Amino acid sequence: MDLNFVKKIVPDLFLTDSPTGYSGEIDRYVLRILEEMGYHPQVTNKGNIVLKLEGKKHDKIRATSAHLDTLGLMVRSINSDGTLQVTNIGGPCLPTLDGEYCKIVTRNQKRYTGTILCHSASSHVYEDAKSKPRDLDSLMVRIDEKVFSKKDVETLGIANGDYIMIDPKTTLTVSGFLKSRFIDDKGSVCAILGVLESMKEEKPMYDTYVYFVNQEEVGHGASAICPDIDEFVTVDMGCIGKDLAGNEYAVSICAKDSGGPYSYELTNQLCRLAQQEKIRYVVDIFPYYGSDIGAAWRSGVDCKGALIGPGVHASHGMERTHFDAILETMKLLRAYLRSE
Repeated sequence: MDLNFVKKIVPDLFLTDSPTGYSGEIDRYVLRILEEMGYHPQVTNKGNIVLKLEGKKHDKIRATSAHLDTLGLMVRSINSDGTLQVTNIGGPCLPTLDGEYCKIVTRNQKRYTGTILCHSASSHVYEDAKSKPRDLDSLMVRIDEKVFSKKDVETLGIANGDYIMIDPKTTLTVSGFLKSRFIDDKGSVCAILGVLESMKEEKPMYDTYVYFVNQEEVGHGASAICPDIDEFVTVDMGCIGKDLAGNEYAVSICAKDSGGPYSYELTNQLCRLAQQEKIRYVVDIFPYYGSDIGAAWRSGVDCKGALIGPGVHASHGMERTHFDAILETMKLLRAYLRSE
């Protein structure tokens, strides 16, 4: 398994903005990578990328997925002083956004830079600068333009409903860590692309659909997939913290999340494969979590479902994982695709 390929695509993948609903740029990037590998992907009306791989056998249909969409913000309204009030896209950890750089993208693709700040931004001015809750009412965007009023902002072409892209601050350390926003789920996208690169001259055991989906962060990413799938192993981040077993160096196998248990048989199969291949793994419960399996099940897809992914620290905030966890995830997914 080639981590050099994964490390090569990380910077461009993570710097390509893709908050839920804004899928065009990331789709074009991933399509180009897949086509350079020799694959023939398609894009659905929802902006999901789908790739069908012919298997050695045809008596079972499998699927895997990762989601391209990330958390983000949108302009809720324009304040009288020329700042922007925001609404959330998905569930970012709002206190971590205070002080982050961002871009505002208008409907005609004009781009402006800015900073996300609390209204009580200065400790020299506001008594509650340190104590004020950082929530949707208290956060705003300071635009890097000479604006003094709502009319000034409207003259720039900025309007309600425009996307606000949060700077991911992607960093690869010499010690092997990947630090960035949106490792959920671009770390898993990297893992699947790495597996596809390693198997481009090899067929999986069974006919397999590979999905790169949008709208996962708002709950319906994989709701429109092939209804004939028998098994579906999605790849999404593994949780770390409290009494959980996950860590930044292993692949997590989720037994249960907020939607209930995953397939007992398929989860057991993944555990056996990890043991046989000497893959570093943990089995865990994710209490406040949902995945593309839940979206597929709710839409009526009658399949066994399981969830794996690299352990990611500080999810929905300033996230971090180690490339060891991405590699272990790649190993497990590849072992599954090649197995009976």
